[in-house]
Amino acid sequence: MDQDRYFILNKPYDMVSQFVSTHEVPLLGDVLFDFPEGTHAIGRLDKNSEGMLLLTTNKKITRLLFQSVVPHTRTYLIQVRGIVTESTVEALKQGVTIPVKGGVDYITKPCDVSLVEKPLNLFSSGYELHERVPSSWLHITLTEGKFHQVRKMVDAVRHPCKRLIRISIEDIHLEELKPGEVKEVGEDDFFRKLRLG
Repeated sequence: MDQDRYFILNKPYDMVSQFVSTHEVPLLGDVLFDFPEGTHAIGRLDKNSEGMLLLTTNKKITRLLFQSVVPHTRTYLIQVRGIVTESTVEALKQGVTIPVKGGVDYITKPCDVSLVEKPLNLFSSGYELHERVPSSWLHITLTEGKFHQVRKMVDAVRHPCKRLIRISIEDIHLEELKPGEVKEVGEDDFFRKLRLG
């Protein structure tokens, strides 16, 4: 039996997190990398989000990572419209009310949030706020992943999300990967850095 393989992709803006679609949209197969048969994304990033997407041929990983008793951290760099205050950061840290499936209100669990400077050498997404439009950058680390949770959290404090970049999952970091670039990771390294098994 062939050994499973593991990959990190810096998913570009406007690409969906799948290899096949009935719609005319940019797909993972459009990336200039020869993925082996059976490769699939572990979790998803929505079309308008960027950054780290993990892929593998191992069918058990999604369950191990996202249905584990032990929660796994995911960290995002987010640009929002408007100037965010420290009190707003504190509200996000403590938990805010967001709508979830079925129109039910849900209070997010406490998480790590900080205001950061606009990153240097940030790759263009093709969808930038004009520099004259006031905006702020946030660093958010959380362990839960409700549908569009990060976007809903910043919406809840009246700062619409303009860019969302996932920069790490546990100890696997995006590092210097450019949008569309792929890095292969060894199985032992992959499991250790994701704290699996």
